[in-house]
Amino acid sequence: MLNSRTVLPALALVCNAFVWGTSWYPFRWLGAAGLHPLWTTVAVHSLSVLTILVWRRGAFAHVWRTPALWVLLLAAGITNAAFNWGVVAGDVVRVVLLFYLMPLWAVLFARWLLHEPLTPAAGLRVLLALAGAAIVLWPVDGQGFPWPRTMPDWLGVIGGMAFALNNVMLRRESGRPEAARGLAMFLGGVLVSSAVATTLALRGEAPWPPAPAVGWVVLALVLGALFLVSNMALQYGASRLPSNVTSVVMLTEVLFASASAVALGGGTLTPQLLGGGACIVAAALLAAFGPAPAEH
Repeated sequence: MLNSRTVLPALALVCNAFVWGTSWYPFRWLGAAGLHPLWTTVAVHSLSVLTILVWRRGAFAHVWRTPALWVLLLAAGITNAAFNWGVVAGDVVRVVLLFYLMPLWAVLFARWLLHEPLTPAAGLRVLLALAGAAIVLWPVDGQGFPWPRTMPDWLGVIGGMAFALNNVMLRRESGRPEAARGLAMFLGGVLVSSAVATTLALRGEAPWPPAPAVGWVVLALVLGALFLVSNMALQYGASRLPSNVTSVVMLTEVLFASASAVALGGGTLTPQLLGGGACIVAAALLAAFGPAPAEH
């Protein structure tokens, strides 16, 4: 329950959710200026990488000699590349809802990596998430199976899967220094996005970064600073609140993303999305209010 000592941590989490939930808009603005969302991700996370390297010089050595953090690096990199690309290329509401299928993937990864039991409650979360996904992905004409059919759909699903792995790895490696874990996540955003963007550019399927211009460079720097601050807010809030409270507060990202998308023309709310979204959010809420996982 929130009180005077938990209000600030909760507000910090809401700040993080707001930055992530509305980030699609500056990403689209930068895309209109010629900067592909993958290159934007590289620019945004490079600022955080440099900041951490200056602040904690030993963080890179810790990441280098810890293979488990390489998994975290890859998971975070795929998360950022897929989410940022997806919300620029597709309907924001739809991509965010598919991204938040995390309860489904989290159950599977937690069973594999943390050896958590498959309980009836976990099974219910999986069923709710699958039902929500089926409703969201159900073809408008009613023909065929509820399956991702567009690139943004796949990016939303893949991003959510990677984010679930990211969160499970954060729990598994909770004893590692915070700076090392943060560096692994931001470095993943730089390396994965630059690798994919370079591959697409060499194949002529995406543009190379445009020549530096004051407009997009300043916005990219501001966005990078916001993501760095939002990550600090996440660390501050999550370390001071129970994990179930953190999970519930972070669901406000869905609200911020949906409201901003509808208001600014980045997406639409249909009965189908509302129905599927209700199931997906219910699965996330069940995970949040479930029993705390055992320590490993």
